[in-house]
Parts: sequence; structure tokens; C-alpha cells
Amino acid sequence: MSQNLKPTILILCTGNSCRSHMAEGFLRAAAGELVNVKSAGSNPTGQVHPLAIKVMAEAGIDISGHRSKHLKEFLDQPVHTVITVCGNADPACPIFPGQANRHHWLFDDPAKATGNEEEILACFRRVRDEIRRVFEAYAAGLRDAKPTR
Repeated sequence: MSQNLKPTILILCTGNSCRSHMAEGFLRAAAGELVNVKSAGSNPTGQVHPLAIKVMAEAGIDISGHRSKHLKEFLDQPVHTVITVCGNADPACPIFPGQANRHHWLFDDPAKATGNEEEILACFRRVRDEIRRVFEAYAAGLRDAKPTR
């Protein structure tokens, strides 16, 4: 199926540096053949957090090529589903052309973790694992709902 025929799922977070990229990585890996997965932020940091890249690599998913982007990049594109993964992105989220669904799933922000290096990494891993469970289950639902030909 070509990219432009697949429904687009846009995952939003405020900074587009951690949670939205982890979710994008897991959803693309689990359901990429069914959907076009993107992520953006309402106030992007301009970088993908190095620890997000590290913990995703530990899970076998490379997000090192991702970039932090503003949700405005998608305002002129049809977006089927918007998923916000933090509290601040939901109220800032506009309605996108073609938007049929909206989900709001909160995850802690690992970029705000404090402590020593191992404690901060543990927070990134915990949030990664939570995101993985939710987005792999969501992908399974997409596969189950896909009409058979």
C-alpha cells in the first residue's frame, strides 16, 4: 500500500523529544504496513533526547534518524488519528484535516527525571516499556480491525 493511501497517525507531545518519538518508533514497527506514523510537538525542543535514542536502541528500534518538529508541519495534511502522549499537548492540539479519531494517553516525561545517571536511565526505560505496551496493543487492534480482502 502506498504511503499516501495509508491513514496517517500523528503522535503529539509538547517537546517532541522523548515520548512521542518512542511511541512513533513502536507503532511504526508494530503497524507500519497499515498506517503512516508521524510525531510532532506543540513546542518542540529541536532535538530527539539522546537517552530516548539509547533506550529505544536497547529495545531494537532505531529512532536516531528522527527529528523534533512542530505540529504546524502537518496542518495541511490529512491526519486520520491524533494521539497525545502528554498533558500539555492535548489542549494545544488543533483539529487536522480528515481527522477521525483522537486519543489522549498520558505518560510521565522521562526528560524531567532527576537523580544519578542510572536512576534517570531507569525512568526512560520504564516509560519506554509503558509506551511499548500501549502502542503494541493499539497496533494489534489496528491489525484486527483491518478488513480482509
